[in-house]
Amino acid sequence: MEPIAFFLGVACIVLALWDVFETVVVPRPTPSRMRLGRILTRAGWWAWRSFALRAGRGLSRDRLLGIFAPAAVIALLVAWLLVVVLGYGLLLFAFRDQIRPVPADLGSAIYFAGTSIVTLGFGDVVAVGPVARLVSLVAAATGLGVVALVITYLFSLFASFQRREILVVTLDARAGAPPSAVMLLETYARLDLIEELPALFVDWERWSAEVLDSHVAYPILAYFRSSHDNESWISAIGAVLDAACLVTTTIAGVPRGPAELMRRVGSHFVEDISYYVGFGGAQGSIVDRPSFEEAYKRLAGKEFQRK
Repeated sequence: MEPIAFFLGVACIVLALWDVFETVVVPRPTPSRMRLGRILTRAGWWAWRSFALRAGRGLSRDRLLGIFAPAAVIALLVAWLLVVVLGYGLLLFAFRDQIRPVPADLGSAIYFAGTSIVTLGFGDVVAVGPVARLVSLVAAATGLGVVALVITYLFSLFASFQRREILVVTLDARAGAPPSAVMLLETYARLDLIEELPALFVDWERWSAEVLDSHVAYPILAYFRSSHDNESWISAIGAVLDAACLVTTTIAGVPRGPAELMRRVGSHFVEDISYYVGFGGAQGSIVDRPSFEEAYKRLAGKEFQRK
């Protein structure tokens, strides 16, 4: 046995399987910084974002950015499998005297590990010793387990994405695209739906809690862009938060309780998502006085008194 190859192989396998466990199984963020998925996602995002900003314009840029998240999920699967194959290849290379024919180099051992993990079993390379047989069997079980976990991961991701987008799409008719808090309140006043505003804030309070839970558990979801042009789940929550702030501070005649609760949960949601994704929070208000006065004038002539 070669100790260096053995310990390097064990390290690769532990690194990959621990990252799969933390990414797919653990339903909460983990404190570990040295994770394969975290490094690949963040490094890949900055590289792809720079390319998209230089190569695309308008809708083409948005579509290029929209490719990143699905591609990153596939890249993670490939990276996990490659690291696992390398790890088991190093283990088999360490015990190559128990393999027939004896691998001439590390590449041949990695080939045998790859056929074991994907359960091809061509039969051109055979494990004859007890340790090599055990390693090949565990490699096959590992490959099946990783693929099964990733399939479950994909279903969870797309189910969470679809739940997130339902309210975002329905907000178009109320607040426009891109959404605006002032237009949202104007639409409800024009259509005589003022009494429905509390229900809207309750729905978005629940949405904030659900999206926070899913996006903290699976941070890659934050990189999935909305499916329609001129729509963004970030802009949507921003517009609803602005509307809640206007109701609690400026507009009379609308119950403030649901708006205040939505503002609290929504602010907590934005703060946590910004922290876990790695964005720094803005200091102070980003709305200047002239913008507020313009919104005040637009809403001043609307009837918000409940009938």
